[in-house]
Amino acid sequence: MILYRIEPLDTHAHLFRVRLSLSQPAAQQRLSLPVWIPGSYLVREFARHLQRLTATQGGREVPLRQLDKASWVAECAGAEPLELAWEVYAFDTSVRAAFLDAGRGFFNGTGVFLRAEGREHEPHELEIGGLPPGWQVATALPATDVDADGAGRYRAADYDELVDHPVELGRFWRGAFTACGVPHEFVVAGAPPNFDGERLLRDTQKICEAQIRFWHGERAPHFGRYVFLLNAVDDGYGGLEHRASTALICARRELPRQGEASLGEGYLTLLGLISHEYFHTWNVKRLRPAEFARYDYAQENYTGLLWFFEGFTSYYDDLFLVRAGLIDEARYLKQLAKGVNNTLAMPGRLVQSVAQASFDAWIRYYRQDENTANSTVSYYAKGSLVALAFDLTLRREGRGTLDAVMHVLWKRSQGGPVSEADIAAAFEHVGGRSYAAEFAAWVHGTAELPIRELLAALAVEWQAEPATVAQRLGVRATEALGVKLKSVLRGSAAEQAGLAAGDELLAVNDWRLRKLDEIPFYVPAGMPLQWLVSRDQRVLRLDGAPLADAEGAVALKPAAQAAGDALALRAAWLRP
Repeated sequence: MILYRIEPLDTHAHLFRVRLSLSQPAAQQRLSLPVWIPGSYLVREFARHLQRLTATQGGREVPLRQLDKASWVAECAGAEPLELAWEVYAFDTSVRAAFLDAGRGFFNGTGVFLRAEGREHEPHELEIGGLPPGWQVATALPATDVDADGAGRYRAADYDELVDHPVELGRFWRGAFTACGVPHEFVVAGAPPNFDGERLLRDTQKICEAQIRFWHGERAPHFGRYVFLLNAVDDGYGGLEHRASTALICARRELPRQGEASLGEGYLTLLGLISHEYFHTWNVKRLRPAEFARYDYAQENYTGLLWFFEGFTSYYDDLFLVRAGLIDEARYLKQLAKGVNNTLAMPGRLVQSVAQASFDAWIRYYRQDENTANSTVSYYAKGSLVALAFDLTLRREGRGTLDAVMHVLWKRSQGGPVSEADIAAAFEHVGGRSYAAEFAAWVHGTAELPIRELLAALAVEWQAEPATVAQRLGVRATEALGVKLKSVLRGSAAEQAGLAAGDELLAVNDWRLRKLDEIPFYVPAGMPLQWLVSRDQRVLRLDGAPLADAEGAVALKPAAQAAGDALALRAAWLRP
């Protein structure tokens, strides 16, 4: 038997107490805590929050020897159960670790449960108890013996399943709906009094039904129950997918409000996040990189396919909002334009391919700095545009759709691990030709994607908007207390003038500067820019070229007039 027990030990100190009872331990029983959590590709060193680890057998102390930063060996004697106990400091408000205070608790198993090495494939049980009065439990982990609040015992088939079910604890709002016969639960912690929970349930149900039918038609999906765990905070955004649930975080102001029928930008962003994480139920949790067939929790797990599993999911997340009837075509194209602009604003797209960005996620994506925009590209943002390019190419050629490619891939892999070769073969099966050239250019190359011409074939207009001063200079800046540069883009006028990240722009051409947009007011067109800059407490004078023209953001709109075949292609794309 492998039994874990977890309970709040001290909510003010943010401490969980965890116990593990392991029957028939090995003489040299190794134990380890994961260093990362699947779905978030960074070594997070969860063991730094583990303390007071002890071990006993039959009431006798068992020597523990630490092997490295996150693993230990227990020197056991005989077959009596090994009893371990430890504490976990939990004050991470993200969806990736654990949190505990007097009002709420949350944990992912990777951050709190030591792994009994060699026993990972056996059934694991979890007991949750010691909750403060009024607290409840929410999780998709199958329950075996729990009370009305959810405290009690749960069971997992193995360690992977145990740690793939996050747990929410506390006093929270909860609601339920059924999508295509599957029960779904939605839990919201931190919801304000005017939160419109019924609207959230209705809108989420539409997303879930559209996605279930996309993957399975009218057949039942591969999970029997699904749980959304949303933590509403003052400011935050993110999500992490799991096999039968997702952990989400959003700004409280993004929740729908009672009495409001409009779809604001904040709530639209939340619905897109819900759609993204739900689509992952198939695309990364079942369909997944071959390298993820078995997770190695002790180190990085490299794959070059995040452009597909994250990027293609990013393509489908907003697409399902329009297919589910939550937004119209114009609103969808506005969302799509954001992804186009995010990618075009990164000079790193001409430096790094999305395949390389996928492989380098462990050292780049979650460790962004002032040079990130110049050296890398987002496998989310550009990956979604790669998906768009493939989809529109297939549609324009009249040979199929990306939807069909996903279905072929699902059927051929039986919803399991896939390689890039498998993905390429699915494209060839649907499209009737090899797409090796597109894979070389779009996935492994750094050439610009032919998005503009592909959208034109579907009666979508590409409209360039006037460039902002920041775009013309090639900088990203904050303007709260003066103008301070966050990054300087490669090849830009700012870089050529010698400006650098961290500089505070004090004045331009002897005029005090408070906003970048003031520059054209103070400096006539064609006049060189003379900068007064504060850098590391020193004041510098730098000469720059005149403010030049540059490409502005892109707006995408349905064409007012177009040929019937183009309109038909667009309709089939957005509302198949």
